[in-house]
Amino acid sequence: SFMETLKILEGKPSLNWEYDEEADVLYISVGKPRSAVGTDIGDGVIVRYDAKKREVAGLTILGFRARTLQSLGK
Repeated sequence: SFMETLKILEGKPSLNWEYDEEADVLYISVGKPRSAVGTDIGDGVIVRYDAKKREVAGLTILGFRARTLQSLGK
């Protein structure tokens, strides 16, 4: 469930991020970036899951800048 997914934030893990301005994509990794399987959960958000560790490895947010500007009414 979505609430189980939110457990990735327990224990204050280190979050790393990288923004690709040209593609307008924000990559967020829990801990160091690692290989993981991506699952599109809709609305341009992809959850990356590490099956070996059975935990969320990160998120990919498509259209991050456009989405942010839209929510700010710009």
